[in-house]
Amino acid sequence: MQESRPFSRRRALQVSLAALVVPGTVVAQGEWPARPVRVIVPSSAGGGTDVFGRILAQALTEQTKQNFIVDNKPGASGNIGAELAARAEPDGTTILVASNSSLGINPVLLKNMPFDADRDLAAVSRGVFAPMVVAANPASGWKSMKDLIEAGKKNPEKFFYGSAGVGSPLYIGVRMLEEATGAKFTHVPYKGVAPAYQDLLSGRLQFMYTDLASVDPYIKSGKVLALAVNQKTPLLPDTPALEDLGINVKAWTSFSVMAPARTPAPIIRKLADEVGKALRDPAVVQRLERQALLPVHDTPEQFAAELKKEREYWGAFIRKNHITAD
Repeated sequence: MQESRPFSRRRALQVSLAALVVPGTVVAQGEWPARPVRVIVPSSAGGGTDVFGRILAQALTEQTKQNFIVDNKPGASGNIGAELAARAEPDGTTILVASNSSLGINPVLLKNMPFDADRDLAAVSRGVFAPMVVAANPASGWKSMKDLIEAGKKNPEKFFYGSAGVGSPLYIGVRMLEEATGAKFTHVPYKGVAPAYQDLLSGRLQFMYTDLASVDPYIKSGKVLALAVNQKTPLLPDTPALEDLGINVKAWTSFSVMAPARTPAPIIRKLADEVGKALRDPAVVQRLERQALLPVHDTPEQFAAELKKEREYWGAFIRKNHITAD
């Protein structure tokens, strides 16, 4: 993603003025956080979003000496938790840790969003990128991406893959794979990725395109095979990258931090600073990398601009392929 330009001075002034006129939200930067902070994670426990949310919450708790408490609110492709955050009091006591499914894809995929992602949420920082992997059940007999693609060409739609719904990079990644290779597979949507992983392990699903953070333990134990990654990673040094195989799949997962819109600018800035401090802490970086998560930190202005570009990217693919929600 390219580095983005900051907000205009006019926009920055609007944000600052909005913060001043919201009753009960005037909190001096030095005072935040004066109370425990609710960290809404719009997914079930155990997935990549939850893993990042908990590592970040612990780091922020240690840094600020105030409790950051994870609150899992899964459902509706992440919209249940995201809407709770969007409707929360903008006083710095609620933040959202969400994937790019919730922040980048849903706003351009779903016709009836329960909130306006641009109007109701404020960007704080991108948190981490999660390398993606094509993971197959060993019972499939596939040893390489070539095997998977040939199977999808010889027996179109016979083999199954799962995701948390069409509003996820897990689904769009396979659609991109189909477009690039001519293979065809059958999608099985789940209410969260945890049950999809269970079906991948049992063999009900033959493969998934998913974040390495979630399936790395199964790869290490030999319960699933890593056929390819979306980018070379030292975590799987012997696994080829899709690009090196001549396969054009540009679908990724990231987990980021947002706050309710109209949260005072000083709080947004201090929160962003604390997130950046955490993501530069060697001990936190080590914990994240052990979970196959790669820290990346930017300013609220940079992240807001990147998020806009990301929605344009996902939206173009969604419109081109006539993708609609399940």
